[in-house]
Amino acid sequence: MSRGDEQVRQFKVGADDDGVRLDRWFKRHLPQIGFATVSRWARTGQVRVDGKRADPADRVVAGQVIRVPPGGSEPATKGPRARKPLTDEQVALADSMVIHRDRAAIVLNKPPGLATQGGSGTFEHVDGLLDAYVQARGGEGPRPRLVHRLDKDTSGVLLVAATPGSAAFFSRRLSGRTARKIYWALIVGIPDIREGQIDLPLAKQPGTGGEKMMVDESGAGQAARTRYRVIDRAGNRACWVELQPLTGRTHQLRVHMAAIGHPIVGDGKYGGQEAFLSGSISRKMHLHARRLIIDHPDGSPLDITAPLPEHFAASMAQLGFHEDDGADLAEAPPVDEREAKKTAAKAHAKQYRKERRGERRKRSEAQGGSGAANRKPTGQRADGAGPKGRGTAKPAGKPAAGRPSSLRKPATGKPASGKPGPGKR
Repeated sequence: MSRGDEQVRQFKVGADDDGVRLDRWFKRHLPQIGFATVSRWARTGQVRVDGKRADPADRVVAGQVIRVPPGGSEPATKGPRARKPLTDEQVALADSMVIHRDRAAIVLNKPPGLATQGGSGTFEHVDGLLDAYVQARGGEGPRPRLVHRLDKDTSGVLLVAATPGSAAFFSRRLSGRTARKIYWALIVGIPDIREGQIDLPLAKQPGTGGEKMMVDESGAGQAARTRYRVIDRAGNRACWVELQPLTGRTHQLRVHMAAIGHPIVGDGKYGGQEAFLSGSISRKMHLHARRLIIDHPDGSPLDITAPLPEHFAASMAQLGFHEDDGADLAEAPPVDEREAKKTAAKAHAKQYRKERRGERRKRSEAQGGSGAANRKPTGQRADGAGPKGRGTAKPAGKPAAGRPSSLRKPATGKPASGKPGPGKR
């Protein structure tokens, strides 16, 4: 036991630790004191916050004073795994991506083709380059942390927290949907509605190991909402759109655009061969995280815009688009999550009742029920006309409409073929 451990210690909670659990505070600042020891001190009232008994799950507030009793040091255990030193090329790549840096945040412009995190067969990724920013500080201070992700082939703004405290702060803003993310994309064809909202639930596509998503309106899919606006068009061939995800589902923007028949240019995974334009337009994916607006721990909002990658800028010029025309889509009105859940529950109950009616009808027909032949099909109107057509996208500011089965995304992930009609958005 060191001499410093032989007496009561007092620690003032810093701004970066505001809102963290007490046990997490110990792990950050006194990692030699194990969780079992912290729990025992809490039970016996030896660890206190502002003079009061505290529980390991309690969250501390900046400015509070934590009383730590003597002792608690434990034998050294296996430390963190040594990281492989970065090469000069990797350090240069890490430095080239930085477009903003302050005490709480490092904002990168991620190039297309670079994964955010490692995985099976993925060894070059942003997470593996974060040690370069520690080296830039002379090896001192905490390692930066990713707080959100971009797909490997999506370029643009990627926020990295410089400290554990700012990581918690930014994560709360991202999960609470108070951050605003603006994407630019080139898509195939022209949507009939120039500005609207796509509201299609998403789920993992079976048989893909979670690597691919699909539209799932069975009631089991997660709610997913995307606002879009057509900025400019190149005849009927393609157009430039601004996208604003109102939820944060995996591959949300890519699945939604393909589901309404307008896949993102270069996105063969969800758009198939229809996602590639003829001529000299790049076959890379044209989806770019253009701008991020998020609260900053220092008080003033962080508002960062990322320049386009080379292939995207070249395609824009070739199609006759000018970046100056890309004024931002107005901020979306807040979504009432309670109402959204009620709507989803009603839709699920309706689908369940419909399926049960079909089961009862089949049983009746199998038993030779006399009324089966005279019963009109479920869902038809009394005058014999079919149900009214409904679209998948709604104009901005108008009530949401339903979706016909003909516009639902096939299980294979390919968009519905044919030119979109008035009801297809």
